[in-house]
Amino acid sequence: MTQSPQPAKILMIDDDEDVLLAAKMLLKKQNYQVIIEKNPNKIPFLLNNDTYDVILLDMNFSKDITSGKEGFYWLEKILEKDPNAVVILITAFGDVEMAVKALKQGATDFILKPWQNEKLIATVSTAIRLRQSYNEVDKLRKAKELLEEQISKPFGEIIGESPAIKEVFTLIDKVAKTDANVLILGENGTGKELIARAIHQRSLRHNNSFVAVDMGAITETLFESELFGHKKGAFTDAREDRPGRFELAHGGTLFLDEIGNLSLNLQSKLLSVLQSRQVTRVGSNQPIPVDIRLICATNMPLYDMVKQGTFRQDLLYRINTVEIHVPPLSDRIEDIPLLADHYLKVYARRYNKPVVGITPGAMEKLKRYAWPGNIRELQHAIERAVIMTDSDMLQETDFLFSRPVAASAETLNLDEVEKAAIAKALNLHSGNISKAAAELGLTRASLYRRMEKYGL
Repeated sequence: MTQSPQPAKILMIDDDEDVLLAAKMLLKKQNYQVIIEKNPNKIPFLLNNDTYDVILLDMNFSKDITSGKEGFYWLEKILEKDPNAVVILITAFGDVEMAVKALKQGATDFILKPWQNEKLIATVSTAIRLRQSYNEVDKLRKAKELLEEQISKPFGEIIGESPAIKEVFTLIDKVAKTDANVLILGENGTGKELIARAIHQRSLRHNNSFVAVDMGAITETLFESELFGHKKGAFTDAREDRPGRFELAHGGTLFLDEIGNLSLNLQSKLLSVLQSRQVTRVGSNQPIPVDIRLICATNMPLYDMVKQGTFRQDLLYRINTVEIHVPPLSDRIEDIPLLADHYLKVYARRYNKPVVGITPGAMEKLKRYAWPGNIRELQHAIERAVIMTDSDMLQETDFLFSRPVAASAETLNLDEVEKAAIAKALNLHSGNISKAAAELGLTRASLYRRMEKYGL
């Protein structure tokens, strides 16, 4: 069911209430949403709280009957707020020269009072189409900017410049244009799905679907229905025919995440489909051919599982034509500043916080931490810090980790050693000054002085 387009929204400002009401009644008959206002001083409030397709603005208000100065003033203010605003001036017969001057200053058109209804409707209708064209141009411009940004960042959201991640980029480029099955191995939170999507976007199938399936979230009973589909009436809740994920990915890429979680029984069913390249919906005997590019991922040790008999060797050979090992964050420490800055911008914008950066001390703390949860843990740490901070720069005390932060082993400088000890104590006691001071054998005042000295 398609939604009806929203009616165009018109704002009209005139100090003559009769003029306002007459225009509102006329324009509402054209299915426009009309907001009227007598006081021009409310224009900033109105523009801050809403957007309008067309603004009808009187040139002269009661304070200044004939010069049009107020009209020029408010036209300038409106265009400062929205350079694409479509403003139609309302003026008297004797003010045509003034209206032409206003057109040169950015107004779109003008209406003479008293107006002819057909002329007002036609002028407003043309102005609305102009505004729509501005909006379309703006959308195209933003789409072009996004495309250029994606082109300039060939791996999209995969952020990094370390040798470890550059090796992954090289493998993606090599494998993407082929149809080879890919197995992505890596710890939780390293961005395995981003790697899979990057492969799909660079493949010959990029114009078709990328279908992701979390194999760890599918129960034994729903496995076949979810992956292979079902016929209406095949089981109690099967109220209609439904294609499975293999069919949905036909012509595109099927990404099976956490494939190491499958039981041997389900591994067998999956292997059968991968070998035959056809699926049979639950409740049907009719096989359906499928053409998919398969990418799998797991954080589990599949080779050890093969030795233990918990993962089929023939399935492993089927899915790992090419393997990509995604490095943990601890192996790409030099990427932490790039990642941290990226998430800082994301969450500062999302939560409307004036946070613009991370202090050098805080960045060193991030680099020394082990990141057992990898990029996902870093992302959550930055998000929490942005939410909780009262500063425009994230400080060391904004990051509280459940595991200790390693002290730097590269210096014997006493200041650096003392700074690391204070940071460790603050982290250990979740920023509690009294407990940290007691742990360090200092008074609260002494600890505060040292925190100020080291920017903690």
